[in-house]
Amino acid sequence: MDEAVDMAYPSGDAEPVLDRCGGWSAVPHPAVVVDRAGTVLAATAAGRAVLPGIGAGSPLRDTAPDWLVRAHAEVVGGCPEAESASGPLDGRTVEARPTVLADHSVVWWLVEDATRSLTAAREALTRERERTAFLSETSDILLSSLNITRCMEATVRMAAQHLADAAVVVAPASGPQLPITSCCSGGEVWHGTADQDPAAVPGLSEALRGFPPVPSRWIDPATVPEWILPAGFDGPVGSVVITPLPGHGVPAGALILLRRTGEQVFGERDELFAHLFAARAGGALSAARLYAEQVNITGILMHELLPPRLRWVHGIELAGGYRASENHEIVGGDFYDVHPAATPDGESLVVLGDVCGKGLEAAVLTGKIRNTLQALAPMADDHERLLNMLNSALLSTEHTRFATVVLASVVRSHGGLGVRLTCGGHLPPLIVRGDGIVEKADTRGQLVGVLPSISATTFRTWLAPGETCLLYTDGVTEARGGPLGGEMFGEERLSAALSGCARMPADAVVEHIQMLTTEWVGRQRHDDIAVVAITAPRHAHLSAVDGHMSGRYTA
Repeated sequence: MDEAVDMAYPSGDAEPVLDRCGGWSAVPHPAVVVDRAGTVLAATAAGRAVLPGIGAGSPLRDTAPDWLVRAHAEVVGGCPEAESASGPLDGRTVEARPTVLADHSVVWWLVEDATRSLTAAREALTRERERTAFLSETSDILLSSLNITRCMEATVRMAAQHLADAAVVVAPASGPQLPITSCCSGGEVWHGTADQDPAAVPGLSEALRGFPPVPSRWIDPATVPEWILPAGFDGPVGSVVITPLPGHGVPAGALILLRRTGEQVFGERDELFAHLFAARAGGALSAARLYAEQVNITGILMHELLPPRLRWVHGIELAGGYRASENHEIVGGDFYDVHPAATPDGESLVVLGDVCGKGLEAAVLTGKIRNTLQALAPMADDHERLLNMLNSALLSTEHTRFATVVLASVVRSHGGLGVRLTCGGHLPPLIVRGDGIVEKADTRGQLVGVLPSISATTFRTWLAPGETCLLYTDGVTEARGGPLGGEMFGEERLSAALSGCARMPADAVVEHIQMLTTEWVGRQRHDDIAVVAITAPRHAHLSAVDGHMSGRYTA
């Protein structure tokens, strides 16, 4: 461009060719003419496009960037090294080259520095790629664990390393205490609590409630209290960002980013990037906290559902066993209950059932059946009536599932056990006599929860000392496995296995049946398996362990 100017104005004086009133408007290059005092004399059309608002008579300092104003002062001041100047202008790098005219005014030729602009663009693109990669890494790391403590540690560690000099996560208050996790860049993670009011920190109380973040420029770093600062954070706070950690429906906490005095303050792009990071961290923390709550609730429920070991109930030897389906290891549809001395005659009621389906809906129906049977246990002197009342209770709800149930009323009688057995759509129990002969109880009835009423037949029998009645679900007989992997265990194998259990204790019978079915299915999928053994003691039992306590098991 210097050559073009020299050819147009070989004398270095443009005034003979271009008058001050408008000749510069015809020059196609971006240029601005400024006098020694810093007043704009003229500007080309292209120059006005580069510097919007500039025009004849306007002060250069009001319409041009600071770097161009300084460069003009150096040129008119006679600085020999002021050959050109460059600086940012609307996201570009512009170079200004001076030509001094005869009247000592200066023509500034504006040239976009393509190389510098391209370099700046590449640097900006690299930064954005790095930030995108960091956010992707953040999601992978934070979502790789559902442990709430590890998730909080990963959040503060990554934030302190990539976003600030230190990071703090304040979790929702647990009582009067604020759980705090913090970390300095390159330091160790610290966990603690603070009995403090979050309203004392500007923006923290709002962030914990999920309100939009307060801009960092509105927060005075001097107001950040000592209890917020992580261990090892030396020096006063120079800049702070407080942003909510959005969760699933409720806030997961607040993220506080700290930079020291003298370090780069948080700009708008830094805040935006912090919000993007907080969104990912909040989702991961919320998922981890939800999982922890579910595990805790499940643990409490399972603790309530698991019974004491069934052994002796009013002179009756009992044992129960359950193996969950591999697809539903926590909840299932098989259950059994024991209600000691349920009837006025002193009979104890043993119930084993199987709810259609799996998962949460089956578990809910299982709980309803168990609770209903516990309330109806005193009416167990008439099994058919009890089953009809249970059937009515199930039909009165919106549940469309059904269940099979087998009832066993047991009482000490003539040195053995008197047993009444009634099936409601369930497999009939098996009885192994002292000589190894296995009998099938002659009882049958309709499914529970399907028809308006149920008809059922009750089978009565007597167990001599050492004899056992086995209640079981179809998970035993329908277990597939064997040499070819697809053959059902079946009633015949169950009867043969039970025959070998003659005169064995109840818990040994249950253990033997479970062992055989486990070996049969191997590693294949199977349904829930539940068994209960009722055995007549071979000798008098002096104490009644758990004799006055209902034992329950469900799955």
